[in-house]
Amino acid sequence: MERKKSKKSIILFVLILVIIAATIVLTIYRSGTRRAIKDIPDPVQKDTVGDTVLKIDDYNVLITHLCDYEIEALVVNTKDYIGFGIQDKLSNRDFGLAWGGVAEYNEMIDFHWSQNGRFLYMKVDNQRDIDNVGGFSYINTHSSNNHIIPANDETKLNMWLVRRGDHIRIKGYLVNVDAVKPNGSESYYWHSSTSRTDTGDGACEVIYATEISWV
Repeated sequence: MERKKSKKSIILFVLILVIIAATIVLTIYRSGTRRAIKDIPDPVQKDTVGDTVLKIDDYNVLITHLCDYEIEALVVNTKDYIGFGIQDKLSNRDFGLAWGGVAEYNEMIDFHWSQNGRFLYMKVDNQRDIDNVGGFSYINTHSSNNHIIPANDETKLNMWLVRRGDHIRIKGYLVNVDAVKPNGSESYYWHSSTSRTDTGDGACEVIYATEISWV
């Protein structure tokens, strides 16, 4: 009996070590690296019509397709949102993306990118540092926070593998999300920006992603 208990304890100890090691490796991998990439073009979008219907918990969810959307970009930051609410179940990962001059100068300029509360933040040590990219107005139109709703299992897996410094392409739709419980007791909405020039609340892109790939 003691020998069996000892064997179980060893197996449990080894399993714990494997889990810890895997967690460390995954954390290091997903932290990525700072990188700059030249000549990334602007995102491309085209008005479209369509929708997707989902059931999430007690909610009936309508995802209305606003635009066909394709974005090639440098990943400057990622943020996970793990929770029990409908928003986190729809999209539990945000990408901070940059293109054009912002992606090109991402190493030369010491951008301090961060994400929190479903927003992308950027600051520099000296405002003169960003003269090469046309100041904050240019940065605002060549970077964005993106809420990713994966449309399939492959896209969901790739979403979790994306890390800072990756050069990626996302294809899918800019969407509005409207959800309601059948009895009407609770409702929820999350609507995408369709412009690269807006800022603040409501300026993030909500992307129903059908494909995420590396360039």
